Amino acid sequence: MLSKASSGVSGGASAVRQFNWRQYIVYIAFVGVLIYFSATLSDDGFLSTTNMLNIIRQTAIISIMGVAMTFVISAAEIDLSVGSIAALSSLTSAMALESGFGILGAIVAGLGTGLVIGLINGLLVTRVLIPSFLVTLGMMGVAKGLAMWITGTAPVPIIDKTYVFIFGSGEIGTIPVMFFWTLTAAVLGHIVLKKTAFGRRTLATGGNQNAARFSGVNVSRTKLYVMIGSGMMAGLAGMLYAGRMYSGRYTFGEGDELSVIAAVILGGTSLFGGVGTVIGTVIGALMIGTINNGLIIMGLDVSQQMIVKGLIIILAVAFGRKAVNK
Repeated sequence: MLSKASSGVSGGASAVRQFNWRQYIVYIAFVGVLIYFSATLSDDGFLSTTNMLNIIRQTAIISIMGVAMTFVISAAEIDLSVGSIAALSSLTSAMALESGFGILGAIVAGLGTGLVIGLINGLLVTRVLIPSFLVTLGMMGVAKGLAMWITGTAPVPIIDKTYVFIFGSGEIGTIPVMFFWTLTAAVLGHIVLKKTAFGRRTLATGGNQNAARFSGVNVSRTKLYVMIGSGMMAGLAGMLYAGRMYSGRYTFGEGDELSVIAAVILGGTSLFGGVGTVIGTVIGALMIGTINNGLIIMGLDVSQQMIVKGLIIILAVAFGRKAVNK
């Protein structure tokens, strides 16, 4: 009996030692952030339903672009143009509405903008063999310049109530439509990455390109598809910006590429490719949004918010980073 008890204790201790807590650092950190702000801001309405829904609204667009960026980074590439694509897509969809093409025309214009730019990015990366960092850095400027040029930097108002309801400002009961967009993107992204052949090819491509090629994976095609997907999701993000803000503007999406990449890496996706988690990305985006929200309620000015948020992200990523050589 004593021997069995000792064996059980030993087995339990071994399980604790083998538990890879680093894999779950973003979830642990997110719970810690929630507990801290809940305790310190309990009298300021942090836990109110209204504030929780505000956090969801504020992080939805980053979460949606983050889902696509998870695939890009898992394939060992990067896309710095997503913020500018979102701005340009917000304008093209708004202009389609203004020109009388209706909601369907706006959808085609917004998603089409993202698809075309994503396709160009992907072809330059896979056919011309320019590193994705340089391609998308250049495309970030091109898309932003186009967004400023086509309207002379003027915003394009949106008065179509149905478009506004579907893309950003609507509520179903008390739940914002943005929540359903985020949930749909997260569920579909998780299934595709973890349960489909394309997801396995994406991870294999990022893990070891040569091994993936020998296994029959078309590496170039996989990278092309993830870049197209990133462009289209950025296009959707631009449409959501337009619906939420009742207009298309060239300023939408400024700096979003950094927030999206931070959410992806914070969520547990390896910056070196081969490892990706869509659910982690969404939690990473929610964590960043929660930190922003809590610091604002605490009354910190913008500079202080940037310092605190930056330190928290650095620490979380440092603790959660998997050893590259293992």
